[in-house]
Amino acid sequence: MKHTKLKLIISALAAVVLVGCDKKNAAIDDKKDAAKSAIDTRKDAVAVAAKDAKKQADADAAIDKAKIEAKAVATQAQLDADKVKVEAAAKLEQARVDAEKQ
Repeated sequence: MKHTKLKLIISALAAVVLVGCDKKNAAIDDKKDAAKSAIDTRKDAVAVAAKDAKKQADADAAIDKAKIEAKAVATQAQLDADKVKVEAAAKLEQARVDAEKQ
């Protein structure tokens, strides 16, 4: 009978220890799952931010390209005007020279 009671006590203690270990393992698993979930959430946020940044960079690049093109067109127009001005000045000078000859 003493051995039976001792076996029961030992069995009960072993069960308590195993249940305690199972609870600790479950808590560790819960903590791990929560950390992984938080990391996944941050990864998603980073992906969204990167996508938004790429869209903004594309928009900025399009604006910069349009500004460059507009500046090139304006510069070309100014150069064309300068060319016409030089031609007009040359014709005027030629007319003066021709007038002095007469």
